[in-house]
Amino acid sequence: MDRLFKTYGRLLAETDLRFTRYLYEKINWDNRLIVIKGAKGVGKTTMMLQHILRSFEDKEKALYVSLDHIWFANHSVLDLAEYHYAHGGTHLFLDEVHKYKGWQQEVKNIYDAYPGMHIVVTGSSMLKLEDSLLGDLSRRHRQYTLEGLSFREYLLLEQVAELPVLTLEQILANHFMEASQITSKVKVLSYFEKYLVAGYYPFYKEEGDGFADRLQQVIDTIVTSEIPSVANIEYDSVYKAKQLLAILAETSPYTLNISSLCTTLQSSRNNVLKLIDLLDKAALVRRLYAASEGMNMLTKPEKILFNNTNLMYALSPQVESGTKRETYLASQLGVSHQLHMPSQGDLVVDGKWLFEVGGKSKGFSQIKNIEDSFVVSDNIDIGHGDKIPLWLFGMLY
Repeated sequence: MDRLFKTYGRLLAETDLRFTRYLYEKINWDNRLIVIKGAKGVGKTTMMLQHILRSFEDKEKALYVSLDHIWFANHSVLDLAEYHYAHGGTHLFLDEVHKYKGWQQEVKNIYDAYPGMHIVVTGSSMLKLEDSLLGDLSRRHRQYTLEGLSFREYLLLEQVAELPVLTLEQILANHFMEASQITSKVKVLSYFEKYLVAGYYPFYKEEGDGFADRLQQVIDTIVTSEIPSVANIEYDSVYKAKQLLAILAETSPYTLNISSLCTTLQSSRNNVLKLIDLLDKAALVRRLYAASEGMNMLTKPEKILFNNTNLMYALSPQVESGTKRETYLASQLGVSHQLHMPSQGDLVVDGKWLFEVGGKSKGFSQIKNIEDSFVVSDNIDIGHGDKIPLWLFGMLY
């Protein structure tokens, strides 16, 4: 137990309070059971530690532990809760719960046995909360998902500018003035290119030139450890998931030819679609379906993008500009909006707004005469009319 508290104290001492993620203020920290999901490396651990530093005068009332700690090889979470409660503890912060078998049942038991105990758990973005295990807790817990850094957050973390969050409606209606106000203070395009390469995952700050190598390690951990810990798949499927990512890195945005992909991977249609589903839930890729289709594991998506542009640069020495633009736009819009593949244009949002994405000279020929349609252009500071600068969508969260 001493090792857990020693690690907890060291992590608190090393936690920086100068920058907090967009989700921090949206969480109702008073709830007795909070679940925070998110891809590895987006900042879930830091956010919990920041909350402890900010909110607890007596830091020993709280306890942060990662459930992949060796202490749990011969101890349970219930043992931990009993000890913490007996010594005056009121809050448990449990990290990496997807790496602890049976965590749902033990959390339920703690919730029921210690009515004064507050529990915050974090885990993989793939995490599934099974109602059969959580029982009544399925209606009582609050669940949140933490995404990677937006371009707005990146500028704040870089201490370039503190900019307001804009809604999509504000951008569409008033992008000229919003972009004008921002670009009068910040040379956004130079920072934008850096963000696309290394800016989505907060750990870019500590890695420097080693960021791509670190992100490749994160990808490998997700595929070889996190996916198998949540989904029941064989080693052969893990290997094929790596193959699939390599194929997508060379060809994305991948308009899906399922027969060709099955042949390349030497796998069945259902298995390939299951792999795509797992990679999507793991926040490595993003599936786009036609607006008329339902979304489930066995429905073929129309297009596959990477979840964010940093993944593309980490996996491929050359990134195609059109792919990069579509991936960025989807990564920023997808946090709060529903995205589909349209019959014309590149992206339809919430079944209402149509976007065609391109370079600075991109025109309206492909979406002319379509109501609520917009051109989103890269390499421009300020747009006009229905032509909007691509970078501005990074202000959405």
